[in-house]
Amino acid sequence: MTQKRASLISLSDTPFYHCVSRCVRRSFLCGIDHYSGQNYEHRRAWVEERLLFLSSVFAIDICAYAVMSNHVHVVLHVDVDKALNWSNKQVLALWHTLYKGTLLTQRFMRDDELTKSEMHTLEDTIAVYRQRLHDISWLMRNLNEHIAREANKEDECTGRFWEGRFKSQALLDNRALLACMAYVDLNPIRTKIATTPENSHHTSIQKRIHALKTNQHPPHTLLPFVGNPRQNMPKGISFSLKDYCELVDITGRVIREDKQGHIATTQPAILQRLGLSDAQWLTLTTEFEQHFCYAVGSEHMMRQFAEHTHHRQIQGISNARALLA
Repeated sequence: MTQKRASLISLSDTPFYHCVSRCVRRSFLCGIDHYSGQNYEHRRAWVEERLLFLSSVFAIDICAYAVMSNHVHVVLHVDVDKALNWSNKQVLALWHTLYKGTLLTQRFMRDDELTKSEMHTLEDTIAVYRQRLHDISWLMRNLNEHIAREANKEDECTGRFWEGRFKSQALLDNRALLACMAYVDLNPIRTKIATTPENSHHTSIQKRIHALKTNQHPPHTLLPFVGNPRQNMPKGISFSLKDYCELVDITGRVIREDKQGHIATTQPAILQRLGLSDAQWLTLTTEFEQHFCYAVGSEHMMRQFAEHTHHRQIQGISNARALLA
C-alpha cells in the first residue's frame, strides 16, 4: 500500500533520505534497449547534469547517486537551515531559475514599488517557495519532469515516463547512511555494467575517486566527507573520504563473481567505527532495498521514526535488529 509522502519524511529524525525513481515504459531510460536496439546511453548525462544542477538550486545536498538503465538512485541531505537563512530575493532568484513565478515576484525582482497588500501576498508566496526549495518531493518532481519531457521529445511520443511516485527511505543513523551510499555507488558493479567503482560512469563514487586521484578538492556538487566528529564540526558526512572510497573499492571487489566473499584479512577501520561485521556490511551493500522499506536504522531509531510519522508499525524492524544491532 502506498503511503502519503508526509508519512515518509521526518526531518526531526533525520535529514538523510534514499530516493529511487523507476521508468514505467518498456524502453530504457539509459543504456541499450535490446528489444529495439536503440541506444539511450546519452541520457545518463541528462540525468546526472540535471541532478547536479538542482543541488545548486535547492537547499538539498547530494551524498550519492547512480544513474542506471531504467532507474535512478540518489541519497539526499535536506539542509533546512540553509533555506531559512536565504533572503527573500535569494529565494526568488533561485525559484526563477526553475519556474516563472508570479507577476508579483517578477515585479519585486525588478525592484518595482509594491503596495502593502501586494507585499503581504508576496511574503506568503515567498514562504511557499522557501519551503519547496528544501522539499525532496519538489526536487524529484523537477528532475523527473525535465527528463520525461526530453525523453518524450526524443522518442516523439507522449505519456508517462516514470512510475507515479518515487520510493523514499529515511536513513536514521550513520550506519544506514554509509551502507546506503555504498549500495548506491556499487549499483553498476552489481548489475555488471562496470567492474570497478572508478569505471562506474555517472555515479558519485567515480567523481569522488577522480578527485582523490588528482588531488583535487571534492566536487562542490556533492556533500563532502568532513572526517571524524569533533568540535565545530562543518557540514558534511562524518567520515574520511579516503576511508569511504577504500571501503567501497574493497566491497566492489568482493561482490564480483570471480572473488571470494570476504572483505579483507583485516577489517577496515571504518567498519569497526560503524560497529558492523563483514557479513552485515556485505548484506547491507548488496541487498539494502530488500531488507528495509520506508526507514533504515537501529531498532530504537526506527521505532522513534514510526511514532513521529504516525505509523502503527514499520517494516524492517527485525532486519534492523539483525543487521544494525
